[in-house]
Amino acid sequence: MEEDKVYAELKKLRSLLAKVVGTQDLPKRAQFSREAIKKAASEFRKLQTERGEWISESDISKVIRSAGYRPGKFIIEKFGFTNYFKRGKQYFFNRKDLVALNKELKTRKINLETYMKLEVDQEKFQKYLRELKQGKKKRPRFKLPENLENIESQPYNHSPKEKILQHIDDLMREYEKDKLVEFIDIFRGSHAMMKSIYYFDRYLEPAKRKQCDKWCFEFNYAQEALAEIKKIRSEIIY
Repeated sequence: MEEDKVYAELKKLRSLLAKVVGTQDLPKRAQFSREAIKKAASEFRKLQTERGEWISESDISKVIRSAGYRPGKFIIEKFGFTNYFKRGKQYFFNRKDLVALNKELKTRKINLETYMKLEVDQEKFQKYLRELKQGKKKRPRFKLPENLENIESQPYNHSPKEKILQHIDDLMREYEKDKLVEFIDIFRGSHAMMKSIYYFDRYLEPAKRKQCDKWCFEFNYAQEALAEIKKIRSEIIY
């Protein structure tokens, strides 16, 4: 009968599919369970990885040469990279999409390792400024009088903008005079960071490193102060 023929074909198809998935030795009810399919998918990904279709996080630098150390999480968070999976503690990324990302980074002239260091350095500096503003958190050892209130000062309207600009000009003259461009990068015109090449760091003279560290701090501080002025509401036209 036609129905028997169709049933036989379906049975044969099911058997072939079980072989493809690799569950032909399991009981029929377990051949296409969620666990079996998940295991088959994992094995398939493993096979793809062996064929080079998936790149482990430690091998990203083979595709993106400027990747630096452990860039996986950074790529996912900063670039919205979605074509990846995680096995244990290791990330695996799709090679084709990494190649496309690398092409885009090159087009925009972005060194991934430098960008990662820049983000860390900026966050570190912002954290320092936040701690300066907030002070160290301690348990209060005081008690204010209940009727103590309404003692305030008017906003600070005498902006030191000219002094800040002069400070920046002085720093830039030092930057050019002492050829600090060889040691310092300035990003977006507002954040300075020491160039870092691990193998050469130990050969940099301590006095020069001290000068560069001081220069970066003062430049970044002045730029933050300049940005803060723009936030202050005042009747004075700068």
